[in-house]
Amino acid sequence: TVSDHLNNPFGIQWQRYWPDAPYPELVKSVPHVAFVVDDLATAIAGQKVLIAPNSPSEGLTVAFIEVNGAPVELMQYDNGAQPTIPPDLAHKTTQGW
Repeated sequence: TVSDHLNNPFGIQWQRYWPDAPYPELVKSVPHVAFVVDDLATAIAGQKVLIAPNSPSEGLTVAFIEVNGAPVELMQYDNGAQPTIPPDLAHKTTQGW
Protein backbone atom coordinates (compact mmCIF):
# COMPACT_ATOMS: atom_id res chain seq x y z
CA THR A 1 0.00 0.00 0.00
CA VAL A 2 1.17 3.51 -0.70
CA SER A 3 0.20 6.87 0.76
CA ASP A 4 -0.08 9.87 -1.53
CA HIS A 5 2.80 12.30 -1.13
CA LEU A 6 0.43 15.11 -2.10
CA ASN A 7 -1.75 14.52 0.98
CA ASN A 8 0.75 15.69 3.60
CA PRO A 9 2.66 18.94 4.06
CA PHE A 10 6.11 17.34 3.74
CA GLY A 11 5.67 15.44 0.48
CA ILE A 12 6.32 12.08 2.14
CA GLN A 13 5.09 8.92 0.48
CA TRP A 14 4.84 5.91 2.79
CA GLN A 15 5.04 2.45 1.30
CA ARG A 16 4.06 -0.73 3.07
CA TYR A 17 4.46 -4.14 1.49
CA TRP A 18 2.57 -7.38 1.85
CA PRO A 19 4.80 -10.21 3.17
CA ASP A 20 4.72 -11.99 -0.20
CA ALA A 21 5.39 -8.85 -2.29
CA PRO A 22 8.04 -9.61 -4.94
CA TYR A 23 10.65 -7.18 -3.63
CA PRO A 24 13.92 -7.66 -1.74
CA GLU A 25 13.43 -8.05 2.02
CA LEU A 26 15.57 -4.97 2.67
CA VAL A 27 13.23 -2.81 0.58
CA LYS A 28 10.16 -4.25 2.32
CA SER A 29 11.49 -3.92 5.86
CA VAL A 30 13.60 -0.74 5.98
CA PRO A 31 12.22 2.74 5.13
CA HIS A 32 13.99 4.34 2.20
CA VAL A 33 14.72 7.80 0.86
CA ALA A 34 14.42 8.79 -2.78
CA PHE A 35 16.48 11.17 -4.86
CA VAL A 36 15.99 12.53 -8.36
CA VAL A 37 19.04 12.01 -10.58
CA ASP A 38 19.83 13.27 -14.07
CA ASP A 39 21.37 10.00 -15.28
CA LEU A 40 20.16 6.83 -13.59
CA ALA A 41 22.62 4.55 -15.38
CA THR A 42 25.56 6.63 -14.14
CA ALA A 43 24.10 6.89 -10.63
CA ILE A 44 23.80 3.11 -10.20
CA ALA A 45 27.13 2.24 -11.86
CA GLY A 46 29.27 0.33 -9.36
CA GLN A 47 26.48 0.25 -6.76
CA LYS A 48 24.75 -2.77 -5.23
CA VAL A 49 21.48 -2.75 -7.19
CA LEU A 50 18.48 -4.11 -5.26
CA ILE A 51 15.84 -3.40 -7.91
CA ALA A 52 16.94 -2.90 -11.50
CA PRO A 53 15.80 0.16 -13.44
CA ASN A 54 12.12 0.00 -14.30
CA SER A 55 9.33 2.39 -15.21
CA PRO A 56 6.46 2.43 -12.68
CA SER A 57 4.75 5.29 -14.56
CA GLU A 58 5.11 7.17 -17.82
CA GLY A 59 8.11 9.49 -17.87
CA LEU A 60 9.74 8.00 -14.77
CA THR A 61 12.45 5.37 -14.40
CA VAL A 62 13.49 4.17 -10.94
CA ALA A 63 16.01 1.81 -9.39
CA PHE A 64 16.88 0.86 -5.82
CA ILE A 65 20.43 0.56 -4.56
CA GLU A 66 21.82 -0.36 -1.14
CA VAL A 67 23.86 2.28 0.67
CA ASN A 68 25.30 1.53 4.12
CA GLY A 69 22.74 -1.23 4.65
CA ALA A 70 19.71 0.85 3.67
CA PRO A 71 17.69 1.00 0.45
CA VAL A 72 17.87 4.18 -1.61
CA GLU A 73 15.52 4.86 -4.51
CA LEU A 74 16.94 6.79 -7.45
CA MET A 75 14.48 8.39 -9.86
CA GLN A 76 15.07 9.78 -13.34
CA TYR A 77 12.33 11.82 -15.00
CA ASP A 78 12.42 11.41 -18.78
CA ASN A 79 11.49 13.65 -21.68
CA GLY A 80 10.79 16.75 -19.65
CA ALA A 81 8.53 15.01 -17.12
CA GLN A 82 8.68 16.66 -13.71
CA PRO A 83 8.08 15.39 -10.18
CA THR A 84 4.79 16.37 -8.60
CA ILE A 85 5.48 18.70 -5.70
CA PRO A 86 2.89 19.14 -2.93
CA PRO A 87 1.25 22.58 -3.12
CA ASP A 88 2.52 23.54 0.35
CA LEU A 89 6.09 22.95 -0.82
CA ALA A 90 5.81 24.30 -4.36
CA HIS A 91 7.70 27.47 -3.42
CA LYS A 92 10.80 25.45 -2.51
CA THR A 93 13.21 23.62 -4.75
CA THR A 94 14.47 20.14 -4.00
CA GLN A 95 17.67 21.76 -2.76
CA GLY A 96 15.59 23.64 -0.19
CA TRP A 97 13.86 20.60 1.29
